Amino acid sequence: MTAQYEREFDVIVIGGGAVGENVADRVVQGGLTAVLIEAELVGGECSYWACMPSKALLRPGTALHGAQTVPGAEEAVTRTLDAAAVLKRRDYFTSNWQDDSQVKWLEDTGIELIRGHGWITETRKVEVAGLDGNSYELTARHAVVVATGSSPTVPPIEGLSDVEYWTTREATSAREIPERLAVLGGGVAGTELAQAFARLGASVTLIARGTLLGAFPEEAASLVAAGLRADGVDLHLHTGTKSVRENDDGTLTLELEDATVTVDKLLVTTGRHPALEGIGLESVGLTAAEGKELRLSTDSTGVVSGGNGNDADPWLYAAGDAAGKVMLTHQGKYGARATGDAIAARAKGELSGGAAPWSRYARTADDHAVPNVVFTDPELANVGRSVRQAEQDGFRVSSVELPIQVAGSSLHAERYEGWAQLVVDEDRKVLLGATFAGPDVAELLHAATIAVVGEVPLDRLWHAVPAYPTISEVWLRLLEEYGL
Repeated sequence: MTAQYEREFDVIVIGGGAVGENVADRVVQGGLTAVLIEAELVGGECSYWACMPSKALLRPGTALHGAQTVPGAEEAVTRTLDAAAVLKRRDYFTSNWQDDSQVKWLEDTGIELIRGHGWITETRKVEVAGLDGNSYELTARHAVVVATGSSPTVPPIEGLSDVEYWTTREATSAREIPERLAVLGGGVAGTELAQAFARLGASVTLIARGTLLGAFPEEAASLVAAGLRADGVDLHLHTGTKSVRENDDGTLTLELEDATVTVDKLLVTTGRHPALEGIGLESVGLTAAEGKELRLSTDSTGVVSGGNGNDADPWLYAAGDAAGKVMLTHQGKYGARATGDAIAARAKGELSGGAAPWSRYARTADDHAVPNVVFTDPELANVGRSVRQAEQDGFRVSSVELPIQVAGSSLHAERYEGWAQLVVDEDRKVLLGATFAGPDVAELLHAATIAVVGEVPLDRLWHAVPAYPTISEVWLRLLEEYGL
């Protein structure tokens, strides 16, 4: 027998992924009550179908290849990857798709969980169709936070809707390695998973309408492309897909602009969009323009613009992918922490109006210093603005680029190939951005992030001496190339 419950909380969070968890955690730390509404697994996409499982699939191949590039270790490597062992380790990092530990953390933190589908019905009101069969009418004293993540964007390719294909969810949770795999999309997810499956034994074809990793400098992306080709990935770049059809034996045939490809599985990784459907935003006046997807506009604390919001007493917030600005887990959690703190501060009367840039309540780094890593082999890591972005934002910029050729890189691997770039604000002589490409360069990134966020003057950065012999010595070479 179903029942209807009326409950009241300080904050209602729709979406129990990493972002929703962080918002709820911060408001509870701020002395408020919070409820998390989630219809699937607590922990969300990153924990079970994205960040963690994809990196678990990638890491064994990178470790093996790393050993194969060092004489002495190379001779000791006599086997290829054990796909079954890799998948078993992947299962461990997803907790076998069980969220018991995440739920226990909620309980220990003092966050209530309602499993079900929630949608906004009016100002500060949320209804939940509970998975337990009950209905919940919830009222928020202070805030409702939309933290619903994102959904795959599927391209309008003839025949695609008529066949079964993988999204990143199916790929990262696969129980076996297909003999032949086609990957649509040359972005981060497509590139990473193409290499992971190639190293696990699949024959992989990657198709992209544009370049590979087009958001990154060409010199850096070209190193990743070379790494994919070395693993046997067949790259069809600047290539459209005309149609997809299923064959009598269950295989799929893709008609490309330059070839015909037949595969056992098709992985579609052509982008994502905020998951805002079915959560009742229209009930508070937020609708999409005709023919377009709904996108939310937020201030630096996460307050949603438009609808029936009240600037003097904001109540509707969005964080993470749902906010639509930076779709990266670490950046979403950063924004969630700022939003949670802002909600708690407003509830106490400690914050009115907007938040000062770089304060604990503002997502300022979203505009200046977003770090990003492509966990391929070689890796690609960047933070901040590219030259083009800096110029578009009105900065007078210069850049300095070098191959990574230092003592640390030569010791790290035979025939180490890497590339590094710094983007400099010529008026203030501080870094606006940095990019590194090469084996294991991800660990160089946080130093660059600190330099960009801290606006460290280059003449002071010159005194940050890199330990010898490390790959970080490339920082010294870049500053020398700049003229310091």
